[in-house]
Amino acid sequence: MDRRLIGAWGESEAARFLRKRGYRLLGMNYRTRMGEVDIIAQKGRFLAFVEVKTRSDAAHGEAKEFVTPRKQERVRLAAQDWLTKNETELQPRFDVVEVYRGADGSAEVNHIENAF
Repeated sequence: MDRRLIGAWGESEAARFLRKRGYRLLGMNYRTRMGEVDIIAQKGRFLAFVEVKTRSDAAHGEAKEFVTPRKQERVRLAAQDWLTKNETELQPRFDVVEVYRGADGSAEVNHIENAF
């Protein structure tokens, strides 16, 4: 499967996972010239800027390990842009959602709050 399709599948699974846990999705794939946020979601008093990482397995490292300091900075810059355009009283935080795709097409999802 094409990397973009796998990424889109993972983001869809992550969004489904978050919705089931009471998150309200405010946006997906928010792009700026400086970076991108995969999912922006709200739950309670928190506004989560979520980076989604999809892998077939953890043989080459856990998915969260691929959220490098450079990637974190790009997500922060995109989140800052979103916050300047969308007034909110919510407390922002940065989460990572790992999605592992099983051979049968199933998804194993792990949500890490306050990941960076």
